[in-house]
Amino acid sequence: MTSSPPSPQDLPLSGVRVVDFTQVMMGPVCTQMLADYGADILKIERKGAGDLSRSTFEPVHGADNPIFCSLNRNKRSAALDLRDPAMLDAVRALIAQADVVVNNFRAGVMERMGLGYEDCRAINPRIIYAVGTGYGESGPYAHKGGQDVLAQAMSGVMARRSDPSVPITVYPTALADYSAGMHMVQGILLALLHRVRTGVGQKVSVSLYNSMLAMQMQEAAMIMMQDSEVNWAAMPLSGVFDTQDGALVMVGAFKANPLQDICRALEIEDLSADARYCNLTQQFKHKPELQRLFRERFASNTRAYWLARLEEQDLLCAPVRDLREALVDPQTLHNRMIMEGPGEGQTVRFVASPIEMSAAPVALRHAPPRLGQHTEDILALARAGAAQ
Repeated sequence: MTSSPPSPQDLPLSGVRVVDFTQVMMGPVCTQMLADYGADILKIERKGAGDLSRSTFEPVHGADNPIFCSLNRNKRSAALDLRDPAMLDAVRALIAQADVVVNNFRAGVMERMGLGYEDCRAINPRIIYAVGTGYGESGPYAHKGGQDVLAQAMSGVMARRSDPSVPITVYPTALADYSAGMHMVQGILLALLHRVRTGVGQKVSVSLYNSMLAMQMQEAAMIMMQDSEVNWAAMPLSGVFDTQDGALVMVGAFKANPLQDICRALEIEDLSADARYCNLTQQFKHKPELQRLFRERFASNTRAYWLARLEEQDLLCAPVRDLREALVDPQTLHNRMIMEGPGEGQTVRFVASPIEMSAAPVALRHAPPRLGQHTEDILALARAGAAQ
């Protein structure tokens, strides 16, 4: 998707200024969402090093790291040494004019710099102060280093798998970072709405740990209310199955008798008429036999053949693909989920926002910034604010 930037006043967060101390993913994915919809993001980075995601992998052709680019479009960067009292005063002047301050440092870091919530509220009583941590701002784990994989492990997410025989492993996409970042966006927007009504700012706090617990709300309720486990990946009529030329996934659910329809699709006798498989309880008891039959049938023909047969029975199914395939899929392109534009010496390409607004389309207004690219502009804002 290459598009002309919309007029700033057409964007829902136009006029909202954010002083952004975030790095890596949880915080930057939050502030990028705000930036996409019009907020002015002033990204404060460490002089000489910058956001850690700038150096996650080796740069490509001298450009900024693709990991950094994917999380930092539509922002401005200032590289500052906050050990310098003059630079710290400049940041305070920015906060005095800002609507939102965001950080995802370990608990206590901002306070030690004199930029904690109470410090910022003293500067600007209307400030919305958003904090992202690993485990929470207080409690037994507050000062532990937080990270996506650790949150997966501590929250129970990592231990959840389709079958006990499957080894416990790290989920290879940053679930905790992304979900916590989106929760932070929601919290900031709610706080902005609350401030419209009351004129009062507030603190918004999210954590990787809490976001992972919240993601398991259904499973947790079953444990706490019925002392029972539910595992959506272990349902007897669902699974991933190899065919002659690739894997597919089938979900046998949301129908009066899904097993009957599966059997029609697989061209075998109606197993739902067998007492061993006549209801969900029995299907769970005899899941190994059912899954063995499914595997044998799917292995006998091609993926395209079986997907067509399953779809004829209106069964939920899809091919299992890798990300390279998904990125060039016609639906991906139709949904305008690939954004591109000029970057530092090369075209930058990345996944666009998943939220489509008819009156406020997302566009690449600013390429991901070079470290310190806008330092002078941002310091000029601080000086102008301090002079008022």
